[in-house]
Amino acid sequence: MTQPIWMPDPDMVEQTRIAKLMQSSGRPIDRQRVDSSIREFVRWSQRDPHHFWPAVLEDLGVVWSRPYEQVVDVTNGPERADWFVGGETSIGLNCIDVPATQVPDQLALIAEDESGNARRWTFLEASQEINRLANLLRHLGIERGDRVACLMPMVGEVVFAMLATMKVGAIFIPIFSGYAAPAVRERLVDSGSRLLFTADFGMRRGKQFPLKEQADLAVDGVETIEHMIVLQRADTLASMKSDRDLWWHEAVASFDDDAVSEIMSAMDPALMIYTSGTTGKPKGTVHTHAGCMVQMGKELRYNFDVGARDDLMWWFTDIGWMMGPWEIIGCWLNRVPFVVFEGTPDYPGPDRIWSMVERYGITHLGISPTAIRLLMRSGSEPVDAHPMETLRILGSTGEPWDSESYRWYFDKVGKGKLPIINISGGTDIVGCFLAPLPVLPLVETSLQSPGLGMDIDVFDEDGNSIEGEVGYLVCKSPAPSMTRSLWNADERYLETYWSKFPGVWNHGDWALVDEEGQWFLLGRADDTLNIAGRRVGPGEIESALIGHPAVSEAAAIGVPDDLKGTELVCFVVLHPGTKEGDSLRLELVDQVVVALGKVDRPRAVYFVDDLPKTRSAKI
Repeated sequence: MTQPIWMPDPDMVEQTRIAKLMQSSGRPIDRQRVDSSIREFVRWSQRDPHHFWPAVLEDLGVVWSRPYEQVVDVTNGPERADWFVGGETSIGLNCIDVPATQVPDQLALIAEDESGNARRWTFLEASQEINRLANLLRHLGIERGDRVACLMPMVGEVVFAMLATMKVGAIFIPIFSGYAAPAVRERLVDSGSRLLFTADFGMRRGKQFPLKEQADLAVDGVETIEHMIVLQRADTLASMKSDRDLWWHEAVASFDDDAVSEIMSAMDPALMIYTSGTTGKPKGTVHTHAGCMVQMGKELRYNFDVGARDDLMWWFTDIGWMMGPWEIIGCWLNRVPFVVFEGTPDYPGPDRIWSMVERYGITHLGISPTAIRLLMRSGSEPVDAHPMETLRILGSTGEPWDSESYRWYFDKVGKGKLPIINISGGTDIVGCFLAPLPVLPLVETSLQSPGLGMDIDVFDEDGNSIEGEVGYLVCKSPAPSMTRSLWNADERYLETYWSKFPGVWNHGDWALVDEEGQWFLLGRADDTLNIAGRRVGPGEIESALIGHPAVSEAAAIGVPDDLKGTELVCFVVLHPGTKEGDSLRLELVDQVVVALGKVDRPRAVYFVDDLPKTRSAKI
């Protein structure tokens, strides 16, 4: 039996949000069999959507302008499921208007830039900023169903841009600020966006990068773009096109700070996030007002236990990654403040993250495994210098963990006392299929449990449910936050998610459930390498390499081979002070062979100074 790395405090379990949901649902924790009763509740949530989701909505306090008449309608098949039929509500109403009325003076948002300058807003102050911007959007003719794109750094105004867009009923499209102009243009053209939010520049490692110039190149020739709203940050003004561009601060100045939220049908789209496929152009995933709220609010409330105390959330992310909107909507629906940060995790020093946690009293910290591996290279001194006594829950997502990095995060950041809520899902569901609960034991690198209400399983190639073997992660029933389709690509939607196992969502991940019911992810199925007829995920190889004490980061790819079909080529970043050489290279080859077998012996191992990473520090 695998020994847990972390156990919940029995005295605290019944004080958690999930315990209170179980109580209000008529399924309280059984003190004689705590773990079993919690796992039974998870299974109930998967089997009984008609009672589970209403219980969550009620507990979250979601306000409806018109009550829904039916929880879910699958008359047209699970791929066309309609949720909360007949109901009317909106993110604007629930995440802006209600908090500003109920808790107007409570802290809502902290934004820190790379220089360390911080700004704060209460819920009332934030709502006033959002309302002025919403009134400007309406003045410019933006209305329900229109698409509004955003190419901005992770500053406070990006929160206002997103929620003002949703408040008027338009669809918000976040775009990574690091994208080149052609990638931005592709998303603007595909979505038919009418307006683009941007800034004159962003900051990265002490240097400005010109966002407005990129935006100008991106919108050149895009006929649907009518306006560009530009956040001014520099004293020297960027080039502006008088019939199209508006300075943010000037444009909103004359508008009132009170605005009515557009009331939307539950399944009206609020958010479109593009995600890259393995082939073809990016996929525009489409997410609804009710779907976003119930999924994001649920995960933060029960998996991260936010709001049970005086909490402050910070997920190190970008607005272009789903974790940006996830944090914003999920936190404010739960009346919990959060932090946004423009910068990198190790600038100007390797303690940047840890110093911010201590300075602001952050209680919940989320970060990717790759970012942790980056910070590990500086040793334990930077993190040891900051006690971070306010932290109570750690989070991670984005990729599988290796054992060494997970232990470092647990031991050094969490001081061996805090749970790592290692979640996994995707942009296509703006949430999680797998999400640990902080009331159950945690096993190293595990994702522990299915997300509440997510009817997931592991299938073999023939669609049989399997245990103890690697297979496809699937969801056997629809969920409210699943993308409604893909924008302008409905056939691709059906082919991507619903074609391999008819009536079942295929998520494209390799997963494993062990004999003790612990869940593990092993990388993307579409990244899988077929070596001599054996499928292996890059994550397994990379984990084996990182297990060597000399290796900080690793990436594995497949190259064509006449005999095996595919052979391995590996790239590794060594810890500072480690000497490269053939002997170490052979050690690393042997490391993979020992972990995975001779058939997976790498053809080559290359030492590199760095590996390419996304804006959220993922490889």
